[in-house]
Parts: sequence; structure tokens; C-alpha cells
Amino acid sequence: MIQNKKSIILLSGGLDSVVSLALLRNEGINITNAIIFNYGQKSFEKEFKAAEKIAEFYGIKLDCIELDWLKNITNTALVSQASVPSVNIKNLDDKTLTTQSMKSVWVPNRNGLFIHIAAAFADSFNIDYIIIGANKEEAATFSDNSKEFIEDINKSLKTSTNKKVEVLAPLINLNKEEIVKKALELNVPLQYINSCYNNTPKHCGNCESCNRLKRALVIAKKQDLIEQLFD
Repeated sequence: MIQNKKSIILLSGGLDSVVSLALLRNEGINITNAIIFNYGQKSFEKEFKAAEKIAEFYGIKLDCIELDWLKNITNTALVSQASVPSVNIKNLDDKTLTTQSMKSVWVPNRNGLFIHIAAAFADSFNIDYIIIGANKEEAATFSDNSKEFIEDINKSLKTSTNKKVEVLAPLINLNKEEIVKKALELNVPLQYINSCYNNTPKHCGNCESCNRLKRALVIAKKQDLIEQLFD
């Protein structure tokens, strides 16, 4: 049974990864390890602090993988001096604007690379599943959040690993409003998360990732969390 097998999670410290963790643990999945990646992203220090707190909260081992070379081949706003684009809450469903935003923060083959690195850990340490926070809302513009991506990469893992590791994406059919609802039902420590692309002390409240989180919290009427998380 899946509950008796070990899992490793890609833990960025953001909303989607922590809710994926909480949701599958609640279903009895044995999540033993977490990985976070440093590829020179502006928000890494915030991401790492968030991931540390979350890993400690759930009692799992966290490893940080340094990917300096990825920064060197990434020219978009997540790692460069360019400003991260702002996307207002009212424009989050504008496909033209969000596609432009996606292109401005795209990191080459990021999720594909992260999953295959996690698969090496899994193959070596007898881990059966990799958990990723891919979701329906971000899949609208980020192809590496889509069902097709998960299905395709699972096909490749059948032959690229002896363990025949499989990716689990428990949020793949959910939007941010639904993900926040799940988080509240599961008492996820949302006060620890970081979903911001910038290196501001708190969530900047301007980037697309921030405003997707904020919109979901507004709908959930969680003004206390908005005040706690955002500048």
C-alpha cells in the first residue's frame, strides 16, 4: 500500500508545497525527506527559512541542494537584476499578462531538473514517491505544473530509476482558493510560508505569486494572515 512506502517532497516553503505535505501526511503517506534548491533566486533566504520551519514542524529531514550553474544560465527576473513583474490581483485571470509574467520568471527546465535530482535521492535511499506542489491555477501558464508534465515525467522515471520512482501531485486539480481551504482544514502553519518572488522582509504583495496567495486569503476571509504575511 502507498501508506507504507517512503516519500520525498520538493519543499520550497511556499503554499503549494506545504499543503501537499500536510494533505498527504493526513492521508497516511510516510514523508521522510524534503529537498530545497538554491539556484540563486532572489527569495532563497526567505524560502530556506520557511522550509526549515515547516520541516521542523512536521518532523522531516531537509536537504539543501546548491545549483550555482543554473543561475549562470538563467536570465529571467527570479535571479537577475531585472525587477520581478507586478501582476495586480484584478489581472490574475488575464492570460496575456500572466503569460508575460511567466516568461519573465521562467527558470530553464526547473521542475524537470528538481524532480530528477529528487529521483536520484529516491533511487539511492529506497524512496518510492516524489511529492510536488503542482496545481491547476499555475498550470494555466506554467507548463511544468500541468497534468501532462506529471504524466510525462512519470513515464521517464520508469526507465531512469531502478526504483521506478513516481511523482505525486495532490493539488493538480485545485486552484489557490481551494488549496488555502485545504490548508485551513488541515491546520497548516501558514504563518511560516513564503510564496514571494522578491527578497523583501515579508511578502512583497506585488508579484504574481504573492497576489495569487493574497487573493485566496481574501476569499477565505483570513485578514489576520494577510496582515502577518504581507508588507
